[in-house]
Amino acid sequence: MLCVLFHAVNQCDDSGFVNFPATSLNCRRNLTSTSTNLSHIKAKESPRMSSLKSGIEVKSNESGIINNSDDSNGSIRHEISTKGKRSTNIVWHKCSVEKIDRQELLQQKGCVIWITGLSGSGKSTLACALTRALHSQGKLTYVLDGDNVRHGLNRDLTFKPEDRAENIRRIGEVAKLFSDAGIICIASVISPYRRDRDAIRSILPDGDFIEVFMDMPLRVCEARDPKGLYKLARAGKIKGFTGVDDPYEPPLNSEIVLEYEGDVCPSPEVMADKVICYLDAKGYLRA
Repeated sequence: MLCVLFHAVNQCDDSGFVNFPATSLNCRRNLTSTSTNLSHIKAKESPRMSSLKSGIEVKSNESGIINNSDDSNGSIRHEISTKGKRSTNIVWHKCSVEKIDRQELLQQKGCVIWITGLSGSGKSTLACALTRALHSQGKLTYVLDGDNVRHGLNRDLTFKPEDRAENIRRIGEVAKLFSDAGIICIASVISPYRRDRDAIRSILPDGDFIEVFMDMPLRVCEARDPKGLYKLARAGKIKGFTGVDDPYEPPLNSEIVLEYEGDVCPSPEVMADKVICYLDAKGYLRA
């Protein structure tokens, strides 16, 4: 076909229009014939695909599992878990480049710094100060901010207890991927329930989950109220707000606790430095 077009371009008339030879018409007939053949194939496949689609929809509605299998040879089977059920028939595929190789490349060790605390306790402020300080030392970091994640990945979730648990689970799984990539992942999330934070700790290698508790008094957080959420919660316009009408379960054994020193709150830079000192002591800032 390309040869035909090239030949035709070299046979333009005086007006600049191409004089297509008769062979181009044969090409058109061939394409039409091929299209007809494809239409015939699609017609044969249509009932089978409709049946498969119908089967998927029924199974999804009945059990929450999408099951896609090729019964002709049993070689294709794909099940997607919903409603908390696990996927089946999946195998972990190992790659020759592993976490230790990525860490050697970056000259650091991947981990998850999980900053938890009440709204207004300074989690996001600390996360930004920490990532800036580590960046200045040539360390690769990424911040997973609770509000930011709800703009995309978790935008389908509410603040009901079950959705909060799913919110934390998703953030934890993403943080785990960053850690496996050799990146220092900083998650700043209220994460009010102890069991949810412990669940994230359990999916990471020992030592790679570093819990940072922003132990700031409720009165201080409410006085700050940078988003005006406490005021709305006190007025009854927000239900289930952590610290007001929904509990916050403080960590029992955090790696790092940041709190008021007397009546003075340390600056974000000072708190970030404490976290960096911990990372350095534990060997995370070198491969």
